[in-house]
Amino acid sequence: MERLQKFLSSCGVDSRRKCEELILKGKVKVNGNKITELGYKVNEKDVVTVDDVEVIRKEKLYFLLYKPEKTICSVKDEKGRTTVIDLIDTDEKVFPVGRLDYDTTGLLLITNDGELANKLTHPKGHIEKTYSAKIEGIITQKDIKILENGILLDGIKTKKAMAKIKKIDKTNKKSYVELTITEGRNHQVKNMFLSLGYKVLKLKRTNYAFLDLSGLSIGEYRTLSIKEVKKLYSIVNIQK
Repeated sequence: MERLQKFLSSCGVDSRRKCEELILKGKVKVNGNKITELGYKVNEKDVVTVDDVEVIRKEKLYFLLYKPEKTICSVKDEKGRTTVIDLIDTDEKVFPVGRLDYDTTGLLLITNDGELANKLTHPKGHIEKTYSAKIEGIITQKDIKILENGILLDGIKTKKAMAKIKKIDKTNKKSYVELTITEGRNHQVKNMFLSLGYKVLKLKRTNYAFLDLSGLSIGEYRTLSIKEVKKLYSIVNIQK
């Protein structure tokens, strides 16, 4: 027996959070009965449907995408813009793990494993994410320390981070900074720099936990190995 939302996410319907929303909206039925309680449990003999379409366990898929600019981190876009899913050649329903801004490039995981996605994006996950930022202005070591020790954003201080100056362009008054965070707040990296008076001109996520962009050009993707998937699971299980 397992919780209905966990079953749905493990079948690739969506992340667990989204599956909970589907249940609360009355879109999920078990053996023909509408279920709206999140604690409901199902077994392998139960027939589960979403919008009257039966949910069947499918093979788990895991992709690492080098996201380009001007792509939406969503399954679909009402404005007709290119989504990250459009770049993946699969007929299965998959979704991005977390988000990168429209103009941000870099490493993005895409999967149909809702359970892993939920654990990776959970606030308690503490997954390290490294970004390479080109910013306006000459950043100081004092501000680097402030970035590392935490900045107040919307009344909540960011967790400790790692930051280092990669390059200073004094002629054009630009700085290149590497920043590693363990949170995933909305526009967090941009807002951290902006709070110190630095506008982010370009932003790329270079690393996600132990994963990087090696061997990929922008817009390309690859399948994660079984070893990499197991390692991701081991990380999130240790950090429960």
